[in-house]
Amino acid sequence: MPVYGETIPDYDNPYAPIITDKSVYTWTDKVKISIIAPSWNSDKFLINSIGDSQDHPIKISTREHSLDQYRFTETDVNSGIFTAEITLTGFPHDADGDGDIDTTPRTFGSGPTSGFLEVDRDSGITISFEFADGVILTKSVPVSWNLGEIQFAKEIFFTNDAIVVIVDDPDMNLNPEALDQIPIQVSSDSDIAGIEITAIETSESSGTFMASFFPSQTSPSSGNRLYSITGDNIVAKYSDHTLPKPYSINDDLELVTLTKIDSSVSPIDRLKSSPVFLSDSLGSPLQSISESNQVQIVGSVTNQQNFMQKFVYIFQVKDSDNYVESISWIQGEISPNQILDLSQSWTPLKSGTYQIETFVWTSLKDPTALSSPNFKLISVE
Repeated sequence: MPVYGETIPDYDNPYAPIITDKSVYTWTDKVKISIIAPSWNSDKFLINSIGDSQDHPIKISTREHSLDQYRFTETDVNSGIFTAEITLTGFPHDADGDGDIDTTPRTFGSGPTSGFLEVDRDSGITISFEFADGVILTKSVPVSWNLGEIQFAKEIFFTNDAIVVIVDDPDMNLNPEALDQIPIQVSSDSDIAGIEITAIETSESSGTFMASFFPSQTSPSSGNRLYSITGDNIVAKYSDHTLPKPYSINDDLELVTLTKIDSSVSPIDRLKSSPVFLSDSLGSPLQSISESNQVQIVGSVTNQQNFMQKFVYIFQVKDSDNYVESISWIQGEISPNQILDLSQSWTPLKSGTYQIETFVWTSLKDPTALSSPNFKLISVE
């Protein structure tokens, strides 16, 4: 049995500060505790122990559970610093919403690293050390759940990037000695149903989870591949089932974050717009144009990328006074490397000189040019 230097401690002015590695813990944390007690260094040539005796016990407890006579060991010969750790095991709860209990509550162990202690969501841990007869030193730290956070690693990803999403939720560090996993739902404007991906903890007790997936412009969503095209919003959702007060234990909250998919190709180089020509209703080019006769303004765009591209093609006709006589547009989506002809009808109401202008934008709401505009002067007889 260890021999304690019971005549050495100053009972009237006890010095044995109790230190924990965190100021607040979550329900399944590992708790590391140090007690600086040089007067309990009973043999300077040995590694001493404290706490595991009936006379001067160390107790680690919550409101309903406790580890009694828990042994702390000296960090080194003659250090006077004694350490131990326990693992909190929570209470029965479905932490990820899949219908199964994700914890194994239990209380046992004698120290210095073998202890497990059950704890509620809003509770506390108290460490008490009977420094001497009738002299008990204590330290208490709270236990509570945390509100998780989710975010993408960047505000914009390119089509050839791996898209990285990060969740911070210490409450899901269910096993502080293993890499835990959580599910995340991701979707795009082009695939609202999306896919479920698995985020893996970055280290054994970090409480930070990371997942990556890849955008696909040509294949449907599957595995860690999400169908999404340039300009799509990408949404990631994580359901937090371990919420702090004022939420109840059975509440859950959907956390959402947003990023955008873009092409590494400059927008102005994504589509090629060819000069327009005028034709009759059968598509035959016109050599001359007469007032009050309907004509077709024909243009074409070429997708110079290897994925689908949404666009809006705008036709505009101005007279010699720069007054807009006609404006119309076509919205569509063009396949990789496709050449697409587009046309709109126009009837000049009087003779004169006109300028036909065409523009290719991402959309009417987002007038980002996908090609240089084209201009053509014509005469109407």
